[in-house]
Amino acid sequence: MSASSRPHRVAVLVLEGAKPLDVGIPAQVFTTRASMPYEVRVCGAAPGLVTGGDGLAYAVAHGLEALAWADIVFVPGYRFPDREDPPRPVVDALRAAHQRGARLAAISTGAFALAATGLLDGRRATTHWHYTRALADRYPDVRVDENVLFVDEGSVLTSAGAASGIDLCLHILRGDLGVAASNHAARRLVAAPYRSGGQAQYVPRSVPEPLGERFAATREWALHRLGEPLTLDTLARQAGVSPRTFSRRFVDETGYTPMQWVMRARIDLARELLERSQHSVEQIAAEVGLGTGANLRLHFQRILGTTPSEYRRTFTPGE
Repeated sequence: MSASSRPHRVAVLVLEGAKPLDVGIPAQVFTTRASMPYEVRVCGAAPGLVTGGDGLAYAVAHGLEALAWADIVFVPGYRFPDREDPPRPVVDALRAAHQRGARLAAISTGAFALAATGLLDGRRATTHWHYTRALADRYPDVRVDENVLFVDEGSVLTSAGAASGIDLCLHILRGDLGVAASNHAARRLVAAPYRSGGQAQYVPRSVPEPLGERFAATREWALHRLGEPLTLDTLARQAGVSPRTFSRRFVDETGYTPMQWVMRARIDLARELLERSQHSVEQIAAEVGLGTGANLRLHFQRILGTTPSEYRRTFTPGE
């Protein structure tokens, strides 16, 4: 297999006190299978037994040499990240991997390990909401954002609590393989396929449970009707609240206005149709509720920074 066609190499770095769910997410999402061009190695500071959190331990087959091999390095969260930095060899290996061109991705408190390298200085980053203040205090040069699920700074990515680690992994899949592959992985995980990094980690104000359930149902309802006219009034009526209440609470839940969310969902559907169908840009624009190809191109460029034609060429080689 040539270097250009070889699987993406993924290293999952298990540190002392590693949280089991954080370790399992990238290992499962990217696990080697016929349908996924990834190869995964779980590693530690050295091969052998690593004491984890929550009463578990990990027998890892690889040491830090896996970071020199990897294209993507995941750092799962670990206990007591604000007490001391990871061992110097770990910090040096992370820096070397980044300098070589690998992407570094932290789940939850794994952001502290990335911050210890200095690679987050001057960049936006996030971590579990319980530790955002500690991260900002310990590493004041990091621009900590506590109100997002994940942050993509290109070569370094960070995510909030464990569940948002799934969102980060699916985001990486979307960038590497396209929306169809990401949605397929989400279905396999029984996870939500569409949660943007800008979505809030938690609802800032208390929302009665029935209302929260109704809003989730409204979003699901809208996803099945993206080709139809969807206005604020339509969505609010479906949710059974006033447009003003719906708009305010929707932003609290998702980080987007209702119409911003609908537009991004339409662009997402357009991406999948570009990957999986031979429909023209005009046909796809009509199918996703954007009317004309010109309108689709406008919003595609604004949100994704590319054109539908360029996107199709990227994710359908040979086209």
